[in-house]
Order: sequence, then C-alpha cells, then structure tokens
Amino acid sequence: FLRVAHYPQDPAVLRACDSLGILASVEIPLINEITESDSFFNNCSRMLSEMIRQHYNHPSVIIWCSMNEILLKPRYNSDKSRQKQYLATITRLARSLDSLARQEDPSRYTMLAHHGDYNRYRETGLVDIPMILGWNLYSGWYGATLSDFPQFLDNFHKDYPQKPMLVSEYGADADPRIRSMQPSRFDKSVEYTTKFHQYYMSEMFKRPFVAGAMVWNLADFNSETRTESMPHINNKGLLTWDRIPKDPYYYYKAVLTSTPFIKILGTQPAAGIADSSGASCKRPLQVATNLEVLRLFINGKEAADKRMENGLCEWEIALQEGENNITVKGLKNGKQYTDNATIHFKLYPSRFNEKNSFAPMNILLGSNRFFTDDEQQVWVPGLEYKTGGWGYSGGKAFKLQNNSRLPYGSDKNITGTPNDPIYQTQQTGIEKYRLDVPPGEYEIVLHFAELLSSQAKEQPYNLSDADRIEPNGKRVFNVYINDNLVLDHFDIAAQYGSATAVVRSFKVKALGTNGINIEFKAIEGQPVLNALQVKPIHHTGLQQTD
Repeated sequence: FLRVAHYPQDPAVLRACDSLGILASVEIPLINEITESDSFFNNCSRMLSEMIRQHYNHPSVIIWCSMNEILLKPRYNSDKSRQKQYLATITRLARSLDSLARQEDPSRYTMLAHHGDYNRYRETGLVDIPMILGWNLYSGWYGATLSDFPQFLDNFHKDYPQKPMLVSEYGADADPRIRSMQPSRFDKSVEYTTKFHQYYMSEMFKRPFVAGAMVWNLADFNSETRTESMPHINNKGLLTWDRIPKDPYYYYKAVLTSTPFIKILGTQPAAGIADSSGASCKRPLQVATNLEVLRLFINGKEAADKRMENGLCEWEIALQEGENNITVKGLKNGKQYTDNATIHFKLYPSRFNEKNSFAPMNILLGSNRFFTDDEQQVWVPGLEYKTGGWGYSGGKAFKLQNNSRLPYGSDKNITGTPNDPIYQTQQTGIEKYRLDVPPGEYEIVLHFAELLSSQAKEQPYNLSDADRIEPNGKRVFNVYINDNLVLDHFDIAAQYGSATAVVRSFKVKALGTNGINIEFKAIEGQPVLNALQVKPIHHTGLQQTD
C-alpha cells in the first residue's frame, strides 16, 4: 500500500503501482489550514475533481483523500468565538469535498488524514465525514510517550467501532551517522528509531481493527525549514535519500517477509572505549530475522543462542581492535540460513601507559551519541576524568532550559561544517580536560560552537514556542594547555557568530608524567567545549602517526 501525499506526483508513480499491484490513496494539497473565501473553496473543489478524473482509470487507486492535518495550525487562538467560526468553515468545506468525491466516483473510498488531536477533530465533526479515517500518529517522537500510541488506537476504536481506520503516518528520524547505546527520543539515533518501529508494529499487530499503516517515509527527503542533525533533510526514511537501507528497513523485511530472513544490523565502522581488560569493548548487536532461534559466532567462536522477539535477536558482544567477523545462523524446516558481516572497530584506551600505542581519538562532549563524520571518522561520547586515563572535569552537558523535547544539546544548523552533531552538544562550565598520555608530541584539536541565541526558529511540526526559543548570554573565557595561554578572552559568538563551527589546533609536548592538561578559566559566563581530538605525532613506544 502507498499513500501518495500531499501533492500531485509524477504519473509514473501510479503507473508503477498499477504494474506492481500496489494499492494507493491519492490526495490534494490541502494541508494544515484553510482560507475562508469562495475562491479557495472553488479551487479545492476543482483540484479534487481534476485528481479523480485524471486517476479514475488507475486500478491501484482505492482511496481519494481531501485533507491532511487540517487542524494542525488553527487560527484565532486568542479569539475563541472567531475560531469557532473558522473551524465550522473547515467542517463545511470537508463535507462539500467528501460529497463531491462520492459523486465523481461512487466506487471508491474517501478519507481525511488527521494528526493526533483526537478531541478537536471529533468536536468539529471531522471524524464523522469520510468513509475512512487516517490518523498521523507520532507518540514517542513529537509526542513524549510511546505508550500513548496504543492508547490512542483503543480510545478511537471504542468510540467508533464501525469506522475503518488507518495509521496514515508514523515514523521517527534516524540519522544513519548517529548510533547510541542509550537511545532516547529525538536523539536521531538509528537504535531509537528501530525500537520505535518495532513497538508500533507490535502494537498494531495486536489490533486487527487497524486496517493498514503507512511509514512516513520510504526515503529521506528535502525539507528546507528543518535544521537538526542533518540540515534541510527529513531523516524519517527507511532508506537514505540515495536509497541505502537503514536498520529499520531490514526490521520490516524480517516481520513482513514470509521467506526465511536474517540480517546483521549496525555493521558500519565503529569505535568504543576499552573495558577493564583493555582488550575489548562491549557493544549491543541486533539481528533482524523471522527465524525463531539464531546462533552467533564472533571471530569463529560460538556465542549463546538467542530467541527472536518481535523480529529481532539481540546480544551484547565484545569487539576488539580491527576486524571483527560476525556470523549468524538459523534453521527453518531443516535448512540452514546464514548472514555474515565484518565490523571494523577502533578501540580507544581507557588508560594510557608507555607501551600502548593509540590512534587519533575523536571525542564528543555532553553527548551520549556516537557519530561517523564525512571522513568516516567515528566520534565517541566523552568520559569524566579518572587518573591514568582521559576526560573532563567540571560542568555539565548542555541542555536547553524549558525544553522537554531535545535529549541532547541543540538542533541548530551549525554553519561551516557538514558534521553538525560534533558541534550540537557541549560541556557547559567545563573546568579542565586532562589526558594522561605518555611523553611525546601531540596535536590537540578543540571544537567549539556557541549554541545560545535569542532567535526563535520556525517550527517544523507542532512544537511549542517554548521549545524553540533559546536565551542569549555573554560568554568569554581563557584556555590554557600545560599552563600556556592558547586562547585569550575567547568570545565565540563575538568572534565567529552563533551556531558556527570553530576549530582551533595546537601542537603540544607532554613531558615525563605530566600528560596534557587543558584548563578553562571563566571571565564572563561559563566556558564550553563541544569536542576534542588528540592526535599522537610521536612518543616513546609509539610509531610515527599521520
């Protein structure tokens, strides 16, 4: 099934649906709000008639849709009497369009697609008008709680047991460059989005009264007003904009395919911090499958069997530096099915000594996310400093005040970089950053961005003004490396502007057991650091590194 929304598409779309046997709904571009004029009413009617007459002979089309989320941006919020009149006009237009569609084509269904404000659509009568109701539901994404989704379905079905319903939109952003071992709403991690789709599918499978559901969207697409981790792109696609599958795509293959299916997820280059043994790092591994039990092999060694739960098998595995060869096997009707993958893993030391060499380290501050940049370098979440190791001292992860949505720092478009997530989090009020590296010469790269401004951003969906306005504040500080002043009266906003990537690089010598000590001294406001890189040039026991 394909919902063709919310504007006319190339005729090739419905021709493909006809030839492939894909059922479809099509709709006119009547979205979010209306204009109360005869010319607007006439134009909507003309668009609907033209759409039906143009597509009438496509056997794939089974639904005509005439409105999408028409109450998303209600007018006259400060004048309830005037708003009541406006809503009544919307209802009158909806009835007129629905009647027109039934006259033009008595053989097909009519639909309206509503967002999740159930009571308002019910009060205005928009629930009663069409033959089929579509609900665009984002509980656990724009809405705070995943469990609101099944509750909404049950409440609607209880009130309208005879009304056919579709989940006409649902989805969550997955930036394929972002991973997390602590996935949370709106962090843009692939792991959270996989969990989101798994939950939605599970709840809909439990409810036969949900006639169908449409993921928003098949592929990532341009959305000019969005900023977020990948500016101007809506990342809700199961595929990237250039049609490379993400993990949730394979999850759907597992739960909707009748033939045996196994796919190891999350096989892109990765990095992590060594555990107490210093030889490996534990990471979760997910495998999408429709087989009941899978057996895992890591570098030829057998691990525990796992039983599939709702399309996924999950393990915690220990990854080592370099190539990690993963094999998963399962049986179906006596036949064995297998998937293989290689994970290239960069192991960061948790503690330094003169014998352990290490490659350049890329560290995010104020973040729980892992990020792969445009040079395929993996950035890891930072640590609080412990003797013999590395990390920050003082401050806390940046979090916007009065913002219930973002679990990480900011979703601003960071200018001057294609790698926005490096600069969208920071440690605010940081006092020190220490690395107990062996003696030698290093390059230290500090990354900054000023994330505060007084400007309100355009709302991409139904977010409140409080979630979009960020306070302004003065910030000036000094930075010392091994007691040498390297940044004097550093004022990011004044010198570079807000939401701009700032990179400052320094050659540093570590002598004896002193390591590298970076100090941040406040002059006005609180010092910040968004990310840090340490690149060994040479030291005892370490080969030359580019």
